Amino acid sequence: MTGAMTAAELQEYIRTSDRVVVELGCGPNKQEGVIGIDSLPLEGVDYVCDLEEGLSFLPDHSVDEIRSRHVLEHIERFESLMRDVHRVLKPGGRHVVIVPHFSNPFYYSDYTHRRFFGLYSFDYFSGGQTTLRRKVPAFYTDFRFRVLERRIVFKSAFPLRNLFKQVLNRLFNLNTYMQELYEESFCYLFPCQEIRFVMVPVGTDTNGKSGTSTGGPQ
Repeated sequence: MTGAMTAAELQEYIRTSDRVVVELGCGPNKQEGVIGIDSLPLEGVDYVCDLEEGLSFLPDHSVDEIRSRHVLEHIERFESLMRDVHRVLKPGGRHVVIVPHFSNPFYYSDYTHRRFFGLYSFDYFSGGQTTLRRKVPAFYTDFRFRVLERRIVFKSAFPLRNLFKQVLNRLFNLNTYMQELYEESFCYLFPCQEIRFVMVPVGTDTNGKSGTSTGGPQ
């Protein structure tokens, strides 16, 4: 897809497509084969909107995958956007997120950042269903996601440093125990760059209707 679209054109494209992948905050470097959404009319952006206002232009249960890379940390109305992501994803649809980890030393330089993220951030939407040993409150919201994958990412722009970072990637992503050990004991000794999550909506039946999650209080 190329060129800015109207809401009607976007919905028609979604209606006639076999697989719909949306990239939030795509900027000028949109991935191929996806619908690029951004607040600025940059080259390659398919639909221009303010993500603070949500995703009302996307129909319920219409999207197979929603991706974002270093976008959610800029969102003030974070819970509201997460609710809309849950609404528009199809049953079994994926939400793939890359955000800066709170130990990232460069995070604090960007004045547009509104929040930081850690290993447990999206477990607050899990209704208590988690593979992690440490539990967090899961009764703040009435919609649920189940985290399928989480990976702490170490990298550097300097080649020699990056070799060491690759060792850290392997060590601290061996299992969830090592990930939790990292955040509790080593994150400020070896700051990482970002953290990647893959999650699916919970509480949507096969007919595309919202149901009651058994993972926690509604």
